[in-house]
Amino acid sequence: MARDKTEPDETSRTLDKREREILKDIILTYILCAEPVSSRSVAKQGRHGLSAASIRNIMADLEELGYLRQPHTSAGRVPTGAGYHLFVESLMGSRTVPARVRRYIDEHLRETPADADGLVAMTSHLLSELSQQVGIVLTPAMGETVLRAIDLVPLSGSRVLVVVVAESGFVDNTAVDTETVLPREELIRASNYLTENFCGKTLRQIRDELLVMMAEERAQVDQILGATLTLAKRSLDHVADHVAEHGLLVDGTSVVLGHPELSDVGRVRQLIETFADKARLVQMLTACVQGEGVRVVIGEDSDLTSQLDFSLVATRYGVGGRSLGTLGIFGPSRMEYQRVIPLVHYLGKALSDVLAAASAGYEA
Repeated sequence: MARDKTEPDETSRTLDKREREILKDIILTYILCAEPVSSRSVAKQGRHGLSAASIRNIMADLEELGYLRQPHTSAGRVPTGAGYHLFVESLMGSRTVPARVRRYIDEHLRETPADADGLVAMTSHLLSELSQQVGIVLTPAMGETVLRAIDLVPLSGSRVLVVVVAESGFVDNTAVDTETVLPREELIRASNYLTENFCGKTLRQIRDELLVMMAEERAQVDQILGATLTLAKRSLDHVADHVAEHGLLVDGTSVVLGHPELSDVGRVRQLIETFADKARLVQMLTACVQGEGVRVVIGEDSDLTSQLDFSLVATRYGVGGRSLGTLGIFGPSRMEYQRVIPLVHYLGKALSDVLAAASAGYEA
């Protein structure tokens, strides 16, 4: 799990039971009310049997250890990134997705048409709806996915629609200009040739092999094959830049604007700028989520979260042991981790399962 730059170093002492309980109460209270938590409010809860003065001393110790901070001298305390990380790792306990929420997710994914693009769109919506944060799904770059089929469809004039179907079920449509009007029969021949000879390879591998084949003598002798290879290479050249890009689905930006953290116009502008720079956002998302399991990135952990003091809870999804992309929840660090983390985990598994089922259906 990602670590916060402000986390206490290894020489910091372990918190005792009472300190851990008070820290947990402060974090849960702050998540709920979005206001700095005072020693008086903790004492009023009556769970610790301590006076406000005693709790204030413990809060001062927690601040010194780096788990809390005081926004203003007269204010209470709020959690730091280190405090949130400790809460996530050992204070919040195990959480599961309620049965009714699991049924809700399963029903919506089951009722969604069994194509990969529709399923990831529904997933981004569910992430946002069920968390009241921003739901994000990063889809694979088509150039990195394994080919199931290519179809070249004539449009008007010399334009051709290149339809790429990945083994995982994702579909990419790109219109290209072939410079000359090509008969439908030639396009069908090229489509069939590509599908039959390159199914199971990535578009990058296909382009490399086409270059080699076009350089060989047999491609020059066989005019039909040569014309097919030329058309195939030209089509893939046109879509090369497009298929190299990851797709990015974002749902719920209007929902997150209602959080107190975004009452400032400057922070709203930062949020809009973050989502406007798609390439940078994809790069940061990819860097944040490495390895298996759910990743929790908080505040200063990365450039993506530090600018807004946000958190990202994310995991990978895929088919047949192959990672296809990332899905997650992005919002203010004051989020309900005990609810969000299992939700992300469950949706990651649910999306992987429905994509695997859809892929098996295509093969059948």
